[in-house]
Amino acid sequence: MIVWVNGAFGSGKTTLVEEVRSRWPEALVFDPETVGFVLRSIVEVPTGDFQDLRLWRRQVAALAVGLVAEYGRPVLVPMTLVDPGYVAEIFGALRTAGVTAHHFFLKVPRETLERRIDGRVFTPDDPARDEHVRRWCKGRIEACVAAEDTLPGDTVFLDGELPPRALAGQVLSRARLT
Repeated sequence: MIVWVNGAFGSGKTTLVEEVRSRWPEALVFDPETVGFVLRSIVEVPTGDFQDLRLWRRQVAALAVGLVAEYGRPVLVPMTLVDPGYVAEIFGALRTAGVTAHHFFLKVPRETLERRIDGRVFTPDDPARDEHVRRWCKGRIEACVAAEDTLPGDTVFLDGELPPRALAGQVLSRARLT
């Protein structure tokens, strides 16, 4: 089983996955950004977004399926994924492989997202790079908000302003784990 936690940058995906993991210790955590970082070190990413690489999408789906198949454990995935074609491609590959996927999306107001992004430090030793990353994250908020209407019908929308403990309870309950 895969539990995919989706939402805009700053919505609390990683925090929620950490809380779920603390209550579900056998679960593995797979962050697809690591696949993107590996690919970025090998090939050019013309758009600047590794999700635009077809290989990234194929490898993310394959690795998620492989983790479930190889280890027989649930996999928690914190990742913003809002392009309707990319969502269909990855979740379609999971379905084709026979892997159950629970898809959650954290809804958070724009102002809260911006405040959270402004409060994060991405590269402590490089303030200019840090600001660049903040602008990049903020520049994707609109696409994330717009995507709410295009996500699969079985997506569970969560109030991302609730405390992580309460959200984890909802995720575990929906995934029939509590």
